[in-house]
Amino acid sequence: MTFRVCFVCTGNICRSPMAEHVFRARVEEAGLSALVEVDSAGTDGWHEGDPADPRTVHVLQEGGYTSDHTARQFRREWFARLDLVIALDAGHERTLRRMAALPEEAEKIHLLRSYDPAAGDDLDVPDPYYGDMDGFEECLRMVEAASDGLLVAVRDAVNSPAV
Repeated sequence: MTFRVCFVCTGNICRSPMAEHVFRARVEEAGLSALVEVDSAGTDGWHEGDPADPRTVHVLQEGGYTSDHTARQFRREWFARLDLVIALDAGHERTLRRMAALPEEAEKIHLLRSYDPAAGDDLDVPDPYYGDMDGFEECLRMVEAASDGLLVAVRDAVNSPAV
């Protein structure tokens, strides 16, 4: 059975596609590609059909990651097929929790930086959209740090016997 992870930010052109590509690389490096599916979406549909922000593409490529992406909006009905819904900040988490119709759906929602022990209480990945390249580079560092802990959690879930 495939384990499905979806990263969610606002417009699905900066943070969530960055997290998607970084985490997909972690999954591939761990040899879990056949077991784990990774994608992303936005809470809003402003950029549906658009590619990732050029600055996101730049930092991903500079980091050695893939960057092909088309933005889309998260849909409530996706909860049924997803195992984890990873919010990039507390605003996205609140929006997703409002969308969740069942307690089991809400239990799937987590903040990305909650998987980074060094994050402390600062669990938001700041939106780099209105800033310069430094913001995108910092976003990438945060995403990379949290992806390692997320991979441990996903590996444990994939390897645990079904109940």
